[in-house]
Amino acid sequence: MNTKFEGANRLMLITHQTETYTDYEEAKRFLEGGGSWVQLRQKEGLDREMAHRLAELCRQKNGVLCVDDNVDIALEIGADAVHLGKNDMPVDEAWKVVRKAHREKDFLIGATTNTFEDIRQAARSGASYIGLGPFRFTQTKKRLSPILGLEGYRRIISQCEEAGIHLPIYAIGGIELEDIPDLMKAGVHGIAISGSIIRADNPAEMTRRFLEKILEEV
Repeated sequence: MNTKFEGANRLMLITHQTETYTDYEEAKRFLEGGGSWVQLRQKEGLDREMAHRLAELCRQKNGVLCVDDNVDIALEIGADAVHLGKNDMPVDEAWKVVRKAHREKDFLIGATTNTFEDIRQAARSGASYIGLGPFRFTQTKKRLSPILGLEGYRRIISQCEEAGIHLPIYAIGGIELEDIPDLMKAGVHGIAISGSIIRADNPAEMTRRFLEKILEEV
């Protein structure tokens, strides 16, 4: 498995600008708390200047920067990855763009999934990792797929094992600190977080707590 999925990278921050913090400020606090994987998610239009600044910050902190939806901007700013939703560019098409830019050796493409069939298709298309969710209801996403719950993760991960699919699977969707042990025991590789860290009184400290809890279960 790619080393970019190990250690602190088992926790992914998905930015979600609020009245309290900008996406850049959220990422900065996450990195200060020991986090390393940042997914820049700006659904209403990506701020290119800020994206460049964030890419530089991640390089300084040895972080991994992933851009949501837009493979062209991800490549432009020197990001490490792009994450594609079910209604975005197909994974195999994104790889064509990456190969044209000669970045295929060090680039990652993640895919959002909700079912085993989604994961099987993503694997066939060459996804590097999977974001599987939602775990429970979350207000950070407008068009929510059916809620999976713990049993949903157990069932889908079992199906993946039976099918010989061994991609890193990250749980996402309204996850709180106390959910970590059960989710990790269900077989997920890591956790993707937005609100639980961003809304915390001290996002850096909450990042540390999430990382500790995840790494306890590895």
